Amino acid sequence: MTAGTTPGTAPGTIRVAIADDQDLVRSGVRAILETEPDLVVVGEAADGQEAVALVAREHPDVLLLDVRMPLRDGLSAAQEIVAAHPGTAVLVLTTFDLDEYVHAALLAGAAGFLLKDMPGEEIVDAVRRTGRGADAVLAPAVIHRLVERFTARTRVAPDRLEQLTARELDVLRLVAEGLSNAEIAGRLYVAETTVKTHVARLLMKLGLRDRLQAAVLAHETGLVGR
Repeated sequence: MTAGTTPGTAPGTIRVAIADDQDLVRSGVRAILETEPDLVVVGEAADGQEAVALVAREHPDVLLLDVRMPLRDGLSAAQEIVAAHPGTAVLVLTTFDLDEYVHAALLAGAAGFLLKDMPGEEIVDAVRRTGRGADAVLAPAVIHRLVERFTARTRVAPDRLEQLTARELDVLRLVAEGLSNAEIAGRLYVAETTVKTHVARLLMKLGLRDRLQAAVLAHETGLVGR
C-alpha cells in the first residue's frame, strides 16, 4: 500500500484516498485528481482490508473504492468504513456490466458511485461535490440503468409511500431522476430551501439515510419507471 499524509495542506483542500486492486486504475485516477489544486491524494490501497486501515489512519474526506478486490471485497469494507468513519464519504468505483454489489453498497451508505470509464472531469466533479458535503452523487444515466437492473428483481409494495404528501412524491420522483435540489426547485417553481425541507421530511418518513436510498426505493416501489 502506498500512503502518506500531506503536511501543510491548504484549508479547503479535499483529501482523497483510492482503493483498487489494479495498479493502472489507481495511478490513472491519482493522475487525474492531482491536476486539481484543491484535491490531494493521501493514500492508496490494493484491497478492502488495506482500505479500512488506510481510512483509519488518514481520515480522508473521500474514498474511491472498487467493489471486487482480493482479501476483502469493497462492499464489506464500505459497510465498516461508513459505520466507523462518518467523516469519510465512500464513492464506489465500478465497472458497469459487473459488480452486482453496487445496489447493496448504496444501501450500506455509500455516497454514490462512479464508472471507471467516466471522463476525468466527471470523476473530479463527483469527488469535489462529495468532499464539500453536497448532495449524494447521482449520475442520472448510471442511476437509471443500474437501479432499474437491480431493483427489477426486488419490487417493494408501493403502499410504503402512502405517508408522503403529493408534493413529497413529486420531489422523490425528481430525486430518483438524479436532479439536484436547485434543479428540482426550478422544475417545481419553488425555492431551493423548500426542496431541502421536502427531501429531509421524506427521508425521515421513509426511514432512509440519503438521496441514493430514496432513488433506489423510488424504483423498487415502481414510482419511477412505470
